[in-house]
Amino acid sequence: MSLSIAVKAKKSTLISLMRLSSFSSATSSSSSTVSLKPSGRLQQTLAGSVEVNGKALHSGKVSTVKLLPAIAGAGRYLEFRSRSIPASIEFAQESPLCTTLLKDGLRIRTVEHLLSALEAKGVDNCRIQIESESESPDDREVEVPICDGSAKEWVEAIEEAGINVAQNHDGETVEKMVAHVNKPVYVRKNDSFVAVFPDLETRITCGIDFPQVPAIGCQWFSWKPEHHSSYAKDIAPSRTFCVYEEVEKMREAGLIKGGSLDNAIVCSAEHGWMNPPLRFDNEACRHKILDLIGDLSLVARGGNGGFPVAHIVAFKASATFISPSSFPDIKRVNSFIIKSVCLCLYQMQAGHALHNELARHLTID
Repeated sequence: MSLSIAVKAKKSTLISLMRLSSFSSATSSSSSTVSLKPSGRLQQTLAGSVEVNGKALHSGKVSTVKLLPAIAGAGRYLEFRSRSIPASIEFAQESPLCTTLLKDGLRIRTVEHLLSALEAKGVDNCRIQIESESESPDDREVEVPICDGSAKEWVEAIEEAGINVAQNHDGETVEKMVAHVNKPVYVRKNDSFVAVFPDLETRITCGIDFPQVPAIGCQWFSWKPEHHSSYAKDIAPSRTFCVYEEVEKMREAGLIKGGSLDNAIVCSAEHGWMNPPLRFDNEACRHKILDLIGDLSLVARGGNGGFPVAHIVAFKASATFISPSSFPDIKRVNSFIIKSVCLCLYQMQAGHALHNELARHLTID
């Protein structure tokens, strides 16, 4: 997806005010924008291994993920078809409505919920094996299970495996370095943006606006990791959401294979939430924070970095419905629609792309 960053984009009042402030654009050098500093904590990994399997949203196939310990300095990386793909922004492919890792022609889709849980729980180093039960010799892609649409099952799996201090090849512990933002930076597309401000602690503020879906409407939520269980309690249970009318259009086109009421909360523009109760009144907004943590975890390298010490503010307005009539050749773009809409992730198309673009500018070479 092509992003227009601070140029030739629609100027909302908020964005105009941002530009008049002391903001630097996303083209600022990482060295002046971000610095690594000691965290006072040692790098961690899992104490044991744990396995999770479930259905993938866009393909409907069942896949299995095995989480295993990794040495200090290894970072988080995925293994598919005996090939390793680091969970790094270098390998993030811009794909609407989900985050995909791509290396050597192999794709692993919808990694954000798993990575969000690993980052928030402090698993700095992790070996992640993934395979599809219906895998054929020609398959070049696989998708992480959607579980119930949240990160709750991933948190439970991590807690089941336990967490230990990681050691390197020499049996030594390694202090974790974390990214600190030195000056404001932002990326935007039209009236959607993600901005980062220097701060003494990590905080995330997120806003969404769905005027055409009154039950969702405009929501704001601000969160900071106050204690080790705050993510598991406040963020991880929030599920992805979708709009009923749009899901039906995709279902009628025969495109939805893995979506169900078991892996998304569904909202009708006319009738409201179809499968209550919600876990939080602002569950939709909280889920955006869950995604953001997963996407910005791609800043991590070698067990360092990860989600930065900063105040991150995200706002995604003017969400766009995608329907079969949007495309001239439904067969040619079938795979695009599946990954874009049939994920049951009703959100701003630029959302994950904006997150990933920001992560690139927060990465220190």
